Amino acid sequence: PDTAESLREKLPAAASVGNPIDVLGDAGPDRYAQAVEAAQSDPTVDAIIVILTPQAMTQPLETARAIAAGANGRKPVLATFMGGTDVTPGREELVAANLPDYPSPERAAAALKAMVDYAAWRRRPPRVVTRFPVNRRRVDRIISRQLRTGRGYMGEARAKEILRAYDFTVPEGRLVTTVEEARDMAPRIGYPLAMKIVSPEIIHKSDVGGVKLNLNSPQDVADAFELMMLRIGRNMPDATLEGVYLEHMVPKGREVILGMTRDPQFGPMLMFGLGGIFVEVMKDVTFHLAPITQDEAMQMLMGTRSYTLLTGVRGEEGVNLAAIGEALQRISQLVTDFPQIEELDINPFIVGAPGQDSVAADARIQLREGGAR
Repeated sequence: PDTAESLREKLPAAASVGNPIDVLGDAGPDRYAQAVEAAQSDPTVDAIIVILTPQAMTQPLETARAIAAGANGRKPVLATFMGGTDVTPGREELVAANLPDYPSPERAAAALKAMVDYAAWRRRPPRVVTRFPVNRRRVDRIISRQLRTGRGYMGEARAKEILRAYDFTVPEGRLVTTVEEARDMAPRIGYPLAMKIVSPEIIHKSDVGGVKLNLNSPQDVADAFELMMLRIGRNMPDATLEGVYLEHMVPKGREVILGMTRDPQFGPMLMFGLGGIFVEVMKDVTFHLAPITQDEAMQMLMGTRSYTLLTGVRGEEGVNLAAIGEALQRISQLVTDFPQIEELDINPFIVGAPGQDSVAADARIQLREGGAR
């Protein structure tokens, strides 16, 4: 009320003394200066946007000087001088006075919002990045051994060795190279079993007949091994076959995808998404730069459109959200510890109900060429 009363005494009777303050179309530099001074003195005003739309009697240059002289630096003052070349002298004067000028009120408001968001970001609590106890030495040995082979691609078996070292739950499994070895190893791992082809040239194994599930006897394992080798030999005769990965099948649960791609400028970019059509069709994924905090990991989950499916919907039980958040933090720590890792995918990461373990069912890692640190 005090500000409004002060403006009534200084501005014409037809002027508006609310918010926005309307100094009328025939306003000269003095009215703009009076309005800016009044707004700056009002404790309920946090920032000011001055909009000028030129009329025949408008003085853009002199008005800009009056605004610059009245801006005392205690509150943000942004200007919008509209009108093209007619207001160019005024815009240049604002720039010389270090006052930001925008071509439209919308642009000025967007800039002001960005300033507010940045101030809130600066005031956020200190970030606390959790460091988990892991076996870094083992991972260093695995990566060094892989790089000596001259191949950057690391298939499921070796990728899962790295995940085990960072305390991921990984199903019991073994790489086998012969049908006899597969038949002998099967009961030691435990039925039911999954069988997957292992080859640096075969990324999408199921597309070429390189995956077989629900094997429940030595004969099932032997038949699947021979049939798989036959089909792969026909479909991809030039592929280097290292054998098959024989693995105990994991319990059912919600499938999600966890990953990382190392951006040349920003570094490791973490990715999270739900499995199936949510990634393939809806592209429902979120990203965050590593390293991440626990809160930032949970924000990645909540950033997906399908987040409600994880919490439980229409009577369905939700999943272990904390396990997904911890897995993202462990990936964050792994790729921060080892910059040789260029890409990493865990797909699927199978998540059970709250309190249950979550399992890395499949994984792959791509190392940087030359292993540069």
